Amino acid sequence: MRRRQFLAGGAALAAGTGLARPSLAATPAGTLRFVPQADLSSLDPVWTTATVAFNHGMMVYDTLYGIDASLTPRPQMVAGHEVSDDGLSWTFTLRDGLLFHDNEPVRAADCVASINRWGKRKGFGQQLLALADEIAALDDRRFRIRLKAPFPLMTFALGGPDICMIMPERQAKVDAFAQITDAIGSGPFRYLPGERVSGSFSAWERFAKYQPRQEPPSFWAGGKVANVARVEWRVIPDPATAANALQQGEVDWLESPLFDLLSTLRRQPGVKLVSTSSLPTPGVIALNHTQPPFDNPKLVRAILPAIDQAEFMTAVVGDQTDLMTVPTGVFTPGTPMASDAGMEALTGKRDLALARRLVAESGYKGEPVVFLSASDQAALVPIAQVGQSLFRQIGLNVDFQTMDWGTLVGRRASDKPAAEGGWNAFCTSWAGLSLSNPGSHFPLRGNGKGGWFGWPTSPRLEALRDAWFKASDLAEQKRICAGMQRIALEEVPFVPVGSYSLPSALRGNLDGVVQASGTMFWGVRKG
Repeated sequence: MRRRQFLAGGAALAAGTGLARPSLAATPAGTLRFVPQADLSSLDPVWTTATVAFNHGMMVYDTLYGIDASLTPRPQMVAGHEVSDDGLSWTFTLRDGLLFHDNEPVRAADCVASINRWGKRKGFGQQLLALADEIAALDDRRFRIRLKAPFPLMTFALGGPDICMIMPERQAKVDAFAQITDAIGSGPFRYLPGERVSGSFSAWERFAKYQPRQEPPSFWAGGKVANVARVEWRVIPDPATAANALQQGEVDWLESPLFDLLSTLRRQPGVKLVSTSSLPTPGVIALNHTQPPFDNPKLVRAILPAIDQAEFMTAVVGDQTDLMTVPTGVFTPGTPMASDAGMEALTGKRDLALARRLVAESGYKGEPVVFLSASDQAALVPIAQVGQSLFRQIGLNVDFQTMDWGTLVGRRASDKPAAEGGWNAFCTSWAGLSLSNPGSHFPLRGNGKGGWFGWPTSPRLEALRDAWFKASDLAEQKRICAGMQRIALEEVPFVPVGSYSLPSALRGNLDGVVQASGTMFWGVRKG
């Protein structure tokens, strides 16, 4: 079906790109050669939610805390913290020997500035800033957060799904709504801007002065040991070409192989498939609620009766149905906040005729729907193809535009009308951890222009989100999340289209891959 058409056309796409990148054979010893899901078009993991920017950020920046495999926050850059008896004052002390890549020491002032910048864009950070009376450095190694009300989720906020990465103060003082243009961190790898080739190549080297914790790695916690001297990201847009490079030993790691190629890769000598996450990846259709036609709530609601999640996910995984999870609600399947509340909107009989009638009754006037699709994202291509076809079937006037993911990431930030370079819909996927709770669930925000791309406004969702942060126990959190799901399936801030699991493909001589959320490069050994 559509996935196979994409694969068939891939070789021609690769031949016609004319991408400039270093020869696959020209590789220094001790180098890990990695094919990312997309090019690194932004260095700023605060400004963008793009997975490639997050993966880059976790190489370059260290964090105050990090959750382990049990989702328990553990100290990373901090030696420890103290909390006052009333829970309103937290004092953090940095561990010894922390250095940035420019050999400047990490100071408490860097942490304060980083928390303030991060807090303006990330869900848990916004909650922390709303509760904070003061965030201030006490000296070079200690900083304090004074609160208006207790915030027991403090260390989870700093080290969980919205993890706070620490930048130098000068970098962290850049407006959170503007991109940083350099990447000086204190993490296990140092970014090499001089080797960057836009659209095709990025490189990092081991930071020799990084001092990992003396603990085994676990998820985002423990000792972040850089066992390889160098990491190269080599963008290969065509999935078949990328898979062949892996089979030939020209690259070591293929982050997102095409689903159609998994069975072939399983049979190849010297190649293995490895899951880098224990949670499935939810797929979504984002809708621009600020521009016609999806500023019309009736039209947005009209879409749901036509959504067949099994159709979307079958287009992604083919006959490998063990790799898909349907139904998928607002929260990631298999996590504590997931429920069946209101799910009849997605699990009832699919009815295209009803959807067409509701579209007509909504007052839709045939305005173009600019639907963006990433041409270089193996899982997102079929989701977008099914989505745009479905939109046409229910009577929407679709203008389907394909582009590479880096271009789409830049385009989706525009809130202009579609005719002036904006957009109306696009497809993306999220790490399962990010959509596991209201704090880090960007698509579920209802705070308008202060939220994620699409910018829906929902006072009801925001009120319940605030209540979730204050909930006294897990049962209350679950009850609140059930209410949020019911509202989301009425107001439709985004469209859930199912979940999938995609293993990475590696050469057999790689081991030590840490199972986390995102792709981590510490711990990996190359034999």
